[in-house]
Order: sequence, then C-alpha cells, then structure tokens
Amino acid sequence: MPRYLSLVRIDETTAPAEGPSPELMQRMGELIEEITKAGVMLDTAGLTPSAQGTRVSRQGGKISVTDGPFTESKEVIGGYALMQCKDMAEAVEWAKRFVNVHEDYWGITCEVRQIAEG
Repeated sequence: MPRYLSLVRIDETTAPAEGPSPELMQRMGELIEEITKAGVMLDTAGLTPSAQGTRVSRQGGKISVTDGPFTESKEVIGGYALMQCKDMAEAVEWAKRFVNVHEDYWGITCEVRQIAEG
C-alpha cells in the first residue's frame, strides 16, 4: 500500500501562545488512536514553534543558516503524519478529520502527498 505524508501547516499568528487546548489535545489523541487502530498511522508528531527552528539554505552556491522565527512565513509546518492508505482519497479523508478537530480560530492546512517509492 502506498504511503502518504501529511504536512500540517499552521498560521502561528492565530495559534494560541500557550499551545493547543486540553480539549483539542484530547480530540487529537482520540483521532490518532482511531487512525492507529485502523492500521493507517505509521508515525506522527507536532513540532516546536518556528522561533526555535533553524533553516539551512543553499542558493547561488552559498550556504546560509537562519535562526527562527521566520518573519517572511505566515504559515509554518507545525507537525506531520506518515500514513499508509489504500489511495489518496483515504489519506485526504483522514486529513480532513484531523483539521476538523481544531477550534475555529486555528488557521490549519494539511498538505497530503504520496511518498515516491523506489
């Protein structure tokens, strides 16, 4: 079965400074448990805020290292899920359920892409 990576993009300007609410964490935990029991979830995790990250870039033959936060970015990768699904439609359905557990003030997008095998 193909594998899919869901990149969870969040708008850090709308995300609460204290992080997800306990209620959101409970809903996410229940959904992740369901996805895992369905044999779909291979790995998942949230990421620390972009202010704690570092970007390494190469352009014009030169490498640059930039510490966060990355002011030019409104959306940042807030987490990921690695899933094994029968097809893209199934992966998208799980992603839709994931974004739907969030409160309305969260700006969240899941970009779902199939992993190129071989």
